Amino acid sequence: MKLFSCLSLRQWLTLPYIALVLGVAVLIGALSYRTGSQTVDTIANHLLLETVARIGQAVDRHVVGSAAVLEAAFPNGMAAPDSIDADLPALRTRFWIATSLHIDPNNYVYYGTQRGQFFGLWRFNLEDAELRVKFQADRPRQRSRFSGINGTPTAPTFEQKMYEPRERPWYKSGENNLSHTWTSIYIDFSSAELVATRARRVLDSHGRFQGVVATDLSLKRLNDFVRKLSLSDHAVAFIIEPDGKLIASSRSPNTAIQADGSNARISVADSDNALQRVAYTQMQRFVAAGNKIEGAITQRFTGPNDEMVELALDRVRDAAGLDWVIVVAVPRSDFMQGVTANVQRTILIGVLGALAAVALGLSILGWVVRDIKRLTLAAQEVGEGRLEVPLEVFRNDEIGTLANTFRHMQHRLRTDMLTGLGNRDVMIRSITSRIEKARRTGDSMSFAVLFVDLNNFKLINDRFGHDAGDRVLMEIGNRLLKASRNCDRVARYAGDEFLLMINDIPSRQVAEQIRLHVEELLREPLQSVDLPSLAVDGQFSGSVGMAFYPDDGDNADELIKRSDHDMFERKRALRV
Repeated sequence: MKLFSCLSLRQWLTLPYIALVLGVAVLIGALSYRTGSQTVDTIANHLLLETVARIGQAVDRHVVGSAAVLEAAFPNGMAAPDSIDADLPALRTRFWIATSLHIDPNNYVYYGTQRGQFFGLWRFNLEDAELRVKFQADRPRQRSRFSGINGTPTAPTFEQKMYEPRERPWYKSGENNLSHTWTSIYIDFSSAELVATRARRVLDSHGRFQGVVATDLSLKRLNDFVRKLSLSDHAVAFIIEPDGKLIASSRSPNTAIQADGSNARISVADSDNALQRVAYTQMQRFVAAGNKIEGAITQRFTGPNDEMVELALDRVRDAAGLDWVIVVAVPRSDFMQGVTANVQRTILIGVLGALAAVALGLSILGWVVRDIKRLTLAAQEVGEGRLEVPLEVFRNDEIGTLANTFRHMQHRLRTDMLTGLGNRDVMIRSITSRIEKARRTGDSMSFAVLFVDLNNFKLINDRFGHDAGDRVLMEIGNRLLKASRNCDRVARYAGDEFLLMINDIPSRQVAEQIRLHVEELLREPLQSVDLPSLAVDGQFSGSVGMAFYPDDGDNADELIKRSDHDMFERKRALRV
């Protein structure tokens, strides 16, 4: 009591107030940290799942075409000839078509027979190719180049080294499997890049084994995709085989030069990136505990220097035996940047408020908590897949930085960065949402999905470079956007492919008129490049496939596949 009696009235009015405001400031800091941590948890979990999903889609796009290539080279059920020289023109035509489907990366298709014969077609580009033929088992393989599907081959040259297809791993793998199979990943001696081979046995007219058809798949583009992922400063993303061999990584090479000058594959356990090594160790512990990676999962573990790490795992498999694991690891501190500084500033604001006025302190308190709550609610909405939720937080401090980062993240998740159009995921969600609305409200108005694929686009890239190709994609995207209504949706699907969702269409006939209008729009002269200098008769256009809801499908995947198939048929009709 003597202490209290020594206090002046000014001190009585000041000290309790300062203590109260300091306590409130500390409480605000604690709440800010907790709310920021919860926000980080939501954003981190969503970003991790989104990242592994993007990598999984890249893997799928990279390898799915190999099955179609083999099917085009040797359609299922087609009997193999007794000798390749008896069917050489047909083999050449089919293999040319097969390598045209996915010339990058499936530019090489080849076939070996149990007699020791061999036929292969290597595509250098859209026009130039090389035949690699071996007619007799005891004779060397010969090579000759030609241009165009019906071009005349040059005089053949013979290889010095005897090539025996029946001793190659791809032949043995295809011979011993009843369906498609993947060989082990190996290092190509000429490019020093990782390569996988897909093979399939071929039967004669009596159902007896006759030979093996195969196609090589370079994994360079997949590795480049992983390296270019927009992750945080210290995050790592990588793809491995179940035994730990690296396929692609954002932080380290997948091969290493040995002492003898040869290249060897790298195991992730031997990686020079510490976070990559401990993420792999954590994955091994997860599997050793009896858990299975059946789909995308997230977890948290203690990484290097006792730092918390957010981890996401996924597995990619196919019927041909492909089995790869996707791993993404991000230090939690990368997500927490700015939150700690924000807490400190909040406490400082509380202290200054104590010296200024109670009203100012209360105002700051309401201001901070209100915006953090908005940020948390918006993050929860994003975590549930609603990317378009608006975030009405406009500040110049760390919370504003976090809000701007959040808005930027939303924008990146739903926008194609090159054209500014919606991306593939947003279009799928839009179509799904439109179908759900139709079912919920009984809306009788139909809509159409248009799948646009540009013709001769690769020629533009080859002649003028990828920068010109990018300008063409932006120009085409602007055309499609200007030609659409506010209620329609336009998105870039992949590469030179676009999707349009045309809403409120009364009939298929009207949808067909719109499709024809889009094709006319695509035939208009380009402003981005000097098209007449290309040897394609000055013609640049696009093939437009259409799917009509609900006649052609009752979900987004069916409608997109149907429109893609229709586009392919139209494109094929133009080539005939």
